[in-house]
Amino acid sequence: MTEPPFSRPPAGEICIDIDVACDAGLVPAEENLRRWISAALPSKPRDFEVSLRLVDEDEGRTLNSTYRHKDYATNVLSFPADLPDELALPLLGDIVVCAPVVEREAGEQGKARDAHWAHMLVHGTLHLLGYDHIEEDEALEMEALETTIITGLGFDPPYETQASLC
Repeated sequence: MTEPPFSRPPAGEICIDIDVACDAGLVPAEENLRRWISAALPSKPRDFEVSLRLVDEDEGRTLNSTYRHKDYATNVLSFPADLPDELALPLLGDIVVCAPVVEREAGEQGKARDAHWAHMLVHGTLHLLGYDHIEEDEALEMEALETTIITGLGFDPPYETQASLC
């Protein structure tokens, strides 16, 4: 699938620091990672700084166990910055993606690899912005926003069931 560029109004400066701590062969191109995170950020002029760490299953399991008390590697974790307002820093927070889990899920769900990666990065970024899916109404709002962003990037809606690749 050829992806059209996602068009959004100019924002302030967007700084995305990427740390690859896993098999780089599992990771999409940096320009795509940056584009998918940026697509989820508000278009109002404001600076944003996001750290993205791409990990293997061991580190993913350790982080999920430490912060969510779940003993398995999950696809994406988000850690919003909790800074006092008076600091006025653009730091939004950290996103951690477990690359092997995202790769495996894409295959299991019959989704294009890049579509699933884009969805996980959009999902993680929305968590940094305060969106959640604990309550049903919050989940519906977040899923609708994710769908708008993902389809705007040229991918299929992320919550529609797709036929198996088998």
